[in-house]
Amino acid sequence: KGSFVGYLKTNHHSEIIKYRIVKNGIEIVLKETPFYAESGGQVGDVGEIKSKKLNFKVIDTYKIGDDICHLCNILEGDLNENIDNNFELIIDESRRKKIKSNHSATHLLHKALKIVLGDHIQQAGSLVADDRLRFDLTHYEKLKKTEISQIESYVNSCIMQNLDVMVSNEKYDDAKKMGAEALFGEKYGDVVRVINIGDSSIELCGGTHVDRTGDIGLFIIISESALASGVR
Repeated sequence: KGSFVGYLKTNHHSEIIKYRIVKNGIEIVLKETPFYAESGGQVGDVGEIKSKKLNFKVIDTYKIGDDICHLCNILEGDLNENIDNNFELIIDESRRKKIKSNHSATHLLHKALKIVLGDHIQQAGSLVADDRLRFDLTHYEKLKKTEISQIESYVNSCIMQNLDVMVSNEKYDDAKKMGAEALFGEKYGDVVRVINIGDSSIELCGGTHVDRTGDIGLFIIISESALASGVR
């Protein structure tokens, strides 16, 4: 199935354990990978997988069952002759940095929404990409301009304080005692990954994050709209 080593590495060496030709490219599963598979709203990583004789462009990463699948196109080389090589794995690091910033900002936004709008706010979906974030929330009214301004101010205040983003693995029950937010409908194992941002936000999350909030930059809400009944 391949294991994920991308929390600490953006480059790695590994071998291909299986592959198959699909309509829009080649799906590759590696023994170990730094490529993040799309999950929890966070988009999959892109980049390169290459050896001396074979070079793939990774255009998406996602899970099929337990397998981390890298959707690739061949840039050079012969797949049949050179598949047993040791490969260097290189993710697009500048894109990953932007995704990390948006994911950490999503957690701060979640906290800000609860503070400004009330504890009834629940996350009902999200998108964490390199160029934007989208946060779906349970709320029945259009947000007022003053509320949007307060939400932006809270998030930017957290960014300006350059808070530590602490990551730890905890037993699920211990994480809940710490006050960690769990997403409704999400399945969690006995041990969970906890993201604690300067004690202002504590959530269970498998995504990638910045080391300090100052890395995020500036946070601005550019639009707000109804998505479904009771969801914005």
